[in-house]
Amino acid sequence: MNLNELQARAKRHEPLSKHTTARIGGPADLLIEVRTTDELVAVAQRAEEMGLPYLVLGGGANVLVSDAGVRGLVIVNRAREIKFNVRGSKARVEVDSGVMLTTLARDCIERGLAGMEWAVNVPGTVGGAVVGNAGAYGADIAGNLNLVRVMPRGRAPEYWTPRQLQFGYRTSALKRYAPADRPIVLSATFDLRLDYRANLERRANEFIARRKATQPSGASIGSMFKNPDGDYAGRLIEACGLKGKCIGGAMISDKHANFFINVSGDARASDVKALIDLAHDAVLRRFGINLELEIELIGEWADAELRIGKLNPGDQGGADER
Repeated sequence: MNLNELQARAKRHEPLSKHTTARIGGPADLLIEVRTTDELVAVAQRAEEMGLPYLVLGGGANVLVSDAGVRGLVIVNRAREIKFNVRGSKARVEVDSGVMLTTLARDCIERGLAGMEWAVNVPGTVGGAVVGNAGAYGADIAGNLNLVRVMPRGRAPEYWTPRQLQFGYRTSALKRYAPADRPIVLSATFDLRLDYRANLERRANEFIARRKATQPSGASIGSMFKNPDGDYAGRLIEACGLKGKCIGGAMISDKHANFFINVSGDARASDVKALIDLAHDAVLRRFGINLELEIELIGEWADAELRIGKLNPGDQGGADER
């Protein structure tokens, strides 16, 4: 891709509220959508050649984009090819990083392939899920992962094993990079097993019912804080009397206190950040527990606004059960 092609395809001052699950976020200087991993590689490499800082955004879950937006280029990843290879009782599936987790889970269920049904109602893309080791209901991405194709900044694409990825609770070796320096996840390969489709559908329906019963609807980022050892962030925030607390257009959900909702439809990132600080400090004062962000703060933030972010860099991941 040459410079003229990039400029012709890029949108200028595009509101990132159009590209996040919370419908929150200021403008990107430039934004371009890519449809294949080849395009993703080409655009990223061209941006590096130009000295243009860039950030890759998937489904827009588990990120809070600042009201000031993002300087440089935002690449929205829509690469969504899935390849299935079934041999005997086992299967291997290669998935582009822009594939939605919900799509992957449902496609696997339809083919009678077990291992991803926990993700049937988890927002976000495969790429973000790999970075943050997304999970729910006692399972996570690391559980079935075989190999990941990544492109480190300034280098050619290469393959990383689960051991190289150093997965932990809602984190990985990739997550330890700052967003501006993070290798790009291009695709992931998972090992699955055959099962009866009826069994998989039953389990998926149980997960959907549990989510509906315990987690709020509406525009949200996802689980705000990691669960501390032996407890739940939502329970701690609720015990501080903060369920239903509003600042501006944002609200700590009155259904599950670890979800912060864009209740007005026009909430600002600063509203959500104020609720983050309020909940964090209330839990720290009452319980002595320093809650760590599960989401990631993206874009231009004033130093004072990043108080929690600097202490505890947010980790992308899927929604936890309560």
